[in-house]
Amino acid sequence: MLTPEQFHMMREQGAERPGTSALVYEKRPGTFSCAGCNSPLFEGSMKFDSGTGWPSFKEPIPGSIDTVADDSYLGGYHSGYGVVRTEVICATCGSHIGHVFNDGPPPSGLRYCTNGVGLKFTPATE
Repeated sequence: MLTPEQFHMMREQGAERPGTSALVYEKRPGTFSCAGCNSPLFEGSMKFDSGTGWPSFKEPIPGSIDTVADDSYLGGYHSGYGVVRTEVICATCGSHIGHVFNDGPPPSGLRYCTNGVGLKFTPATE
């Protein structure tokens, strides 16, 4: 069952304040899964510090996420930055995970910006 905060973020497309998730600082090897259905979404090796205050990843686990146009801003554009927003959702349960932007590191140039409240981290076993 989702907490009220998770429900708001994952079902109502909310966003947490930057720097509020402990997962921003998580550096251990492991897997980041959907808090709604436990499906693996990102490997820890794909995480990087984007300087945004949200957990950010270079790429997802293949087939784990879908992307859809984000209509939460007029015309799909964030009025403050003029950036086209593309929503990232869990391919298994459809939960809102975050957004993907074209300002990430090579080789893909993508930055998957996530809400930490929508993720569960499982450390790798040794």
